[in-house]
This record gives sequence, structure tokens and C-alpha cells, in this order.
Amino acid sequence: MTVLETRHVVESPSRRATARREGGLAGYLFVAGYAILLLAFGVFPTCYAFYLALTNDKGQFTGLNQFVKVAGDYRFVPAFTNVLIYLVMWLVVLVVLTVLVAVILRSRMRPRVSAVFRFLFYIPGALAGVASVLVWLFMLDPDVSPASWLLNSLGFHSFAAVLAPGDLPVIFVLIAFWTGAGGWIVVMYGALNNIPDEVLEAARMDGAGPWRTAWHIQIPMIKQWIIYMVILAFAAGTQLFIEPQLLQTASLGRISPTWSPNQLAYVFAFQQGDFNGAAAVSVFLLAIGLVCASLLVARSKMFTLDEK
Repeated sequence: MTVLETRHVVESPSRRATARREGGLAGYLFVAGYAILLLAFGVFPTCYAFYLALTNDKGQFTGLNQFVKVAGDYRFVPAFTNVLIYLVMWLVVLVVLTVLVAVILRSRMRPRVSAVFRFLFYIPGALAGVASVLVWLFMLDPDVSPASWLLNSLGFHSFAAVLAPGDLPVIFVLIAFWTGAGGWIVVMYGALNNIPDEVLEAARMDGAGPWRTAWHIQIPMIKQWIIYMVILAFAAGTQLFIEPQLLQTASLGRISPTWSPNQLAYVFAFQQGDFNGAAAVSVFLLAIGLVCASLLVARSKMFTLDEK
């Protein structure tokens, strides 16, 4: 063995250890920025919300009194019922249409045509929440909407008729789908791309058509991504605020200012000066989100590692 070979054998373990340490340090530095922001704008505000929800305006511990107070408010049940109806409609439409469109783009279109459609679907997501609502305010007014013929044919001859309380969940689903579905279509398309071509080819050789392949192979193989989409969409849906708030202003008070739980918390905090009650509403939302997400993750085994 030469001197250079001996030096290589001696130094390799130490070099590998140094490389591992440097790699570990780089990883910590990489996540440090996110961790700091998470603590500053996520963990600390959540802890402060729990503190407010368990105390009164004088800082005295009151236990569950704040939760009992807001749950007994006459606006509490309607607000949560409204969001529940919206969430059911939104999640069903989101899952069915985004997966369907992603399968069509992946399996039934040429790559270049599919890329054009994915770009077009993604464009509305570039609009901020307020801008998207303003666009829909214009689209839903029969007097100025380019789709006024459709609104009139459906029996909506005025802006007030469109904003009837019973129609609000449908309107919010339209806004949410228009702004958010494009990004999820891209995500589902990427998940479908991870399915090996050999698997799809085997299905075709067994006589499975496009739709049977999608139902029995493609959709089950991207189940975890669908669950991930449902969890994030559910969390975002419970935070509904901008859409009903702007529509409430545009309708000159025809829509309740406490249509959603977030609006109710806003009224508690900034109109009634009851920050403790507002914190209790926010903790209710947090608890609902955590419970539902935990059930989805547990039932779907989302984070279970595949045994090899």
C-alpha cells in the first residue's frame, strides 16, 4: 500500500464525519428561518390565544367560562353551521374536480396541450383574496356582468337576489375553486406523474380502459396527496373571512356581519372589545381543525412508512 493510499484510508473516516457535521449544520440553518417565523407568528400567538381564552379582561383565570359564553351566544351556532355547509360543498367539489381534471390532463392530453391548460388554471391563483372577491362581485352583478344572460336565465335579475343568504355557500365555493383549484390541479398532476409507466402499461395490457385505470390504480396511488389537499383546504376553509366580509359591505348589510366564525371573532374583538371571547372562538376553530386533521391522518395512515 502506498503512502497516498494509507493517508486516504486514515483520513476518510474523519472526512466523512466532518461532512456529516457540515451537512447537519446546513440543515439546521436551512430550517432556522422558518422555525423562527413559526414560533413568532404561529406558536406564540396560539399560546397567547389560549391564555386569553382562559382568563378575563383583568387577567384573572376563569377556566372554561369564555368558551361557555361564546358557545351560548346566539350568533355562534349559525356561524359554525354556515361554514360547515360551505366546507362540505367546497371539499367535495375540490376533490372531485381537481382529481378529475388532473387525470384528464395526465392521461388524455398531449404534454404541450396539458402544460398550457395547467398554466391557465393556475393564473387565477395569482390574485390575492381581496382582488378575487372584487372580480366576482363584478361577475355576480347582473347589471354589469359579462355573464348577465346566464344570471338572468337562472332567475337572478339583481345583485341583491344573487346575494341571498341561502346562495352564499355556493358563491364562496365558486370563489374558492376559481382561486385555489388551479394550484391543486398542478399538485395532483405532479403526483400522477410519479406513478411508474410500467404500472399503467400493465393495466392497459390487462384490458383496463382509461377510467378503470384512473379509478383502480391512479387515484389509490395518489391517496395521500388527496388527503393532504383535504387537510389544507379544510384548514383554509374554516378561516373564511375576506369573502363574506367584502360581500357584507357590498350588499349594504344584507349579509350578516357574523356569517363565519372568523367574522364573529372579529366582532367580539373590535366591535365589542371582548378579546377574550374572540380568543375563545379562535381556539374552537383550532380544536376543530386539529381533530379533523388527526382523524384524516390516522384513518388514511398518511405518515406510515411502506415496509420494504
